[in-house]
Amino acid sequence: MKSIALCAAMLLLSGCGSIISRTLPGQGHGNQYYPGVQWDVRDGPWRVLTILDLPLSLVMDTLLLPVDAHHGPYE
Repeated sequence: MKSIALCAAMLLLSGCGSIISRTLPGQGHGNQYYPGVQWDVRDGPWRVLTILDLPLSLVMDTLLLPVDAHHGPYE
């Protein structure tokens, strides 16, 4: 049951760093490319969970590279 809950939480949080860094003001920290990955590797109390999200944020950030090139730094 614990493994099912963990898998469900990971799927629900997938790409979370990419979404947060692009939508919440001040969370992108001025990173134009791969802001979700940068958000995931920051030092904080939830670092263990954000490291689990890192591969999914990497995929999402790669898919959004054209948007990032047009948008500019997320601040």
